[in-house]
Amino acid sequence: MSDPGVVERLRAAGCVFAEEEAKMLLATAAGPAELDLMVERRASGLPLEHVVGWAEFAGLRIEVDGGVFVPRRRTEFLVGHAVELARPGAVCVDLCCGSGAAGTALLAGVEGAQVHASDIEPAAVRCARRNVEPRGGRVYEGDLFAPLPRELRGRVEVLVANVPYVPTEEIGLLPPEARDHEPLVTLDGGADGLDVLRRVAGEAPEWLAPGGHLLVETSERQAEAALAVMSAAGLVPRVVTSEEWWATIVVATRP
Repeated sequence: MSDPGVVERLRAAGCVFAEEEAKMLLATAAGPAELDLMVERRASGLPLEHVVGWAEFAGLRIEVDGGVFVPRRRTEFLVGHAVELARPGAVCVDLCCGSGAAGTALLAGVEGAQVHASDIEPAAVRCARRNVEPRGGRVYEGDLFAPLPRELRGRVEVLVANVPYVPTEEIGLLPPEARDHEPLVTLDGGADGLDVLRRVAGEAPEWLAPGGHLLVETSERQAEAALAVMSAAGLVPRVVTSEEWWATIVVATRP
């Protein structure tokens, strides 16, 4: 199925990557009527991933429901480091898991990985279960570490926490796709953007195995403050950046 008018409609709506988006829509739509509806929804500002119902992440097709945080391509940089640090059979945790993209990538990339994921958003948990659990992981609903099995304490080798890190006063500066269609709890990091990171770092040493790693994404300008948060929690942190991915992460190790 082809429709040369799709690209033009997307361009007129301000979609920067109209050609690539048109290909996804054309490949997903069951017919002309559905395609027309999908283009209309995308042109109205709905995230492309919510329109088609999935996102490509680390070479995987991740289901993404409406109202669920869309996994960012730059987060592949974070997950790539997590996969490299995880040994075969490693116990891994994906906090603030959203659609479960990171947990799914860990299951795909680490032989025998034992992956546990959690999120406070019920819609995200429902979505993550469809991505993570068929591959052998487990997903829990609750606030950060609270719903995780107690027996994981002191055994987690790789802890990925894609925490919200946008300062509250900057939420309004985000693209409409994010601020209008993704849950505020997945974006708002508090006054300085580090509120959730502080909570994760404060509890992480209880859950990490000796030598275990906590990996979080942050912004370049927040990196030094994030390092201080990790150090204050008793972890040994380092910053890793990628110009290719426009990504900044902090990797913190329990001594």
